[in-house]
Amino acid sequence: MRKSHSSSVGWTPLWSAAACCRFHSASLLAGSPAPRNGTPLEGQQAGLRESGSKLPHSKARAVLASIGLVLMFVPRLRSQDSPLQVKYGLTPAMVVKTFHPGQPFEVELVVSNGSTAPVLMRGLAMDFWYNEKNEKIFSPPGTLPHSASNWIEFVPRMFTVPGQGSAKVKMIVTPPATATGSYYSVAFVESKPEITRTATAESKAMFTNVRLGTLILLSAEKSESYRIEVSDARFSPPGPDRDLNLDFLLENQSNTHLFPRPQVAILNSQHELVAKADGEIKRFLPGQRDRVSVTWSGDLAIDSYTAVLTMVYGGDKIYTQEFPFKVTSPERMAKK
Repeated sequence: MRKSHSSSVGWTPLWSAAACCRFHSASLLAGSPAPRNGTPLEGQQAGLRESGSKLPHSKARAVLASIGLVLMFVPRLRSQDSPLQVKYGLTPAMVVKTFHPGQPFEVELVVSNGSTAPVLMRGLAMDFWYNEKNEKIFSPPGTLPHSASNWIEFVPRMFTVPGQGSAKVKMIVTPPATATGSYYSVAFVESKPEITRTATAESKAMFTNVRLGTLILLSAEKSESYRIEVSDARFSPPGPDRDLNLDFLLENQSNTHLFPRPQVAILNSQHELVAKADGEIKRFLPGQRDRVSVTWSGDLAIDSYTAVLTMVYGGDKIYTQEFPFKVTSPERMAKK
């Protein structure tokens, strides 16, 4: 095995960032406790979503799609609550930008409203990071590592999205002249909480609102340093009843975010390429560790092979590692 590197109810105009965590982001479970600052917010969904619908948790960790990250802060609604079954959207879902320290820049967001009524919304920024379980966490500006939230100002701070229409809002980002490495935030836009169930003798009033977020990934120009560490590699060659699988632990030792692209190439004893497979591209913030796997389903003739793991990261950096193996079973023959 060889490896190498190469090159809440009340809504005030100045509601604090901390208060935005008072509603549980919807996996839309009624009665779910409000998350505390710095704890994971689950139920993040990519794309346009219907307010009040319940989505499986398996989709909650999906890569941010090009439509928008939508966080619906509403409890589970009964089927007769059709007025809230409307769609909202925010684009872009993610902003990845290299900036010049000390030089302000603008980012434009577009908010869409699928309802027939105009919606008053406002913008705010929160810190974004991860915990030891690689769960996303949000916290007030300036409380998490690599925070860019205090650099962000929404113009206008409050705005109206017309019914069956869209509205644009700008973010003015002002990085300090001393900035180096990478910085992160989530830009949220949210609506005013509205009453959806009046109080009765048996129950309290219910309020709902909509929150949408864009992930902000920033890096200071010419200050990035890139390095990854691969360890605990577990390689399973193909067999009569199993696929080839390579699973390993990847740590981002860079001072900026990475999107490594894992790929496994299979070479025969003549060093000819006979197959290849791509792994999932994951986002790694500085210091983040997570397992990555690549699987290949196919048939190989009896021979000696080498599986070559290649990962491209940081633009032009390449990591490689080799895993030799043999196919000896006549039950796994090459496809015609």
